[in-house]
Amino acid sequence: MAAADWFAPAIAHPAPAPARRRTRRAAEPARRARTARRSFRVRFGVAWIVAFALLLLGVVAVNVAALQANVAVHRLEDQRAQLRAQNQALASQLSAAGSAPIIEGTASKLGLVLAPTQDTSYLDLNK
Repeated sequence: MAAADWFAPAIAHPAPAPARRRTRRAAEPARRARTARRSFRVRFGVAWIVAFALLLLGVVAVNVAALQANVAVHRLEDQRAQLRAQNQALASQLSAAGSAPIIEGTASKLGLVLAPTQDTSYLDLNK
């Protein structure tokens, strides 16, 4: 016999039993339970999303603070380099102003003359 015989007489199959209808009272608690579980899942998922968003916001805030600190350190290093250069320039000017030729030139402008070495004597204050 062939797998599907299209020309064979139809065989009567028993009709399926009618499906039982659930009463509203029986379906209502199951629906409420499903809705409650779904609502809990949604709230729990939203809570996780908010928690991760806050963590990421904290990471960004820490990175911004670190960047600002690095910028401040860089500015202070630049300022320190400038101050060191100024100190070196002032030390150079001070040593130049205290040199013997400049002192002699300023003294001669004021009318002072160098004392002869044979007229120079020293006092001994220990006696």
